[in-house]
Amino acid sequence: MPLPATFIGRLRHWLGWPNSHYRTHEKLVAAVGGLLGIVIVWNASLALLGPEFTPLVVPSLGATAVLVFAVPHSPLTQPWAVVGGHVISAVIGVACQLAIPNTVLAGGAAVGLALFAMHALRCIHPPGGATALTAVIGGSAVHALGFRYALTPVAVNGLLIVALGVLYNYAFPWRRYPLALMPSTMPLARPTPGFPRITQAQIEAAIEEQQVVLDVSPEELMRVFEATLARAAAETPTPIIALHLGGIYGNNQPGPAWSVRRLVDERSSPTPEFDLVVYEILEGPGRGRTDSCRRDEFMAWAASEIRPSSIA
Repeated sequence: MPLPATFIGRLRHWLGWPNSHYRTHEKLVAAVGGLLGIVIVWNASLALLGPEFTPLVVPSLGATAVLVFAVPHSPLTQPWAVVGGHVISAVIGVACQLAIPNTVLAGGAAVGLALFAMHALRCIHPPGGATALTAVIGGSAVHALGFRYALTPVAVNGLLIVALGVLYNYAFPWRRYPLALMPSTMPLARPTPGFPRITQAQIEAAIEEQQVVLDVSPEELMRVFEATLARAAAETPTPIIALHLGGIYGNNQPGPAWSVRRLVDERSSPTPEFDLVVYEILEGPGRGRTDSCRRDEFMAWAASEIRPSSIA
């Protein structure tokens, strides 16, 4: 007996199973980038620590490589998050290892304090927690480095991954890294009647108001929202407004773009597509002015008919 669709939907929602799908070539690009990142991190760690302790250091920086090449536009993978998150976590980890004799307490304190510091300094990078923990449990070779651990191998490998991320992702215009290198000429969707324009400042204010940490930048959210509004407008059937002399019509645009016109005259043409209408602007830009346009243009502009009492 098949499971009800509602149950499957709720289960997917609870598990966090996304509905979106990535294209195959995007998966391949991310996989090749991750492969290159791991190879570079491994070899750099071998040169700095030797083969015995490299397996202890690589996992956290390897996780960084996965993030940089899988989600290059995430706030968690930007250069400050990668380098700052790792270095700060490494410093805190070394300090906890030196100050707290109990390994379990030192490890817990290192991860907790690293998380707090990354939050405070706005460089949240999940693999930083592993970097802090490695400073505590990494063994004698890592302990012997002291605070130099934050410089080599952590900072060096972090910078290597960032540099590789910049070079590798630059070949693919849709995934330039860091996000600041994304082409600024990418067109944004324009608002259509009935759909207000969303600004980046409004998105940032909403995120702060909700007190949430999102793994997506406000810039990308703005593009997604505007593209969604444009798609919704395109897929929403436009009502056909019947035009008649004396009728009052509005464009339903928000703010200063709002306009109301009264149809005062019609001029027929032997060719229907050139029929003209004359209108008076009652509200909005050009108020009091009389103008004309083709009938089909006026019908495309008019979003609704308005009763005279509603604009009194």
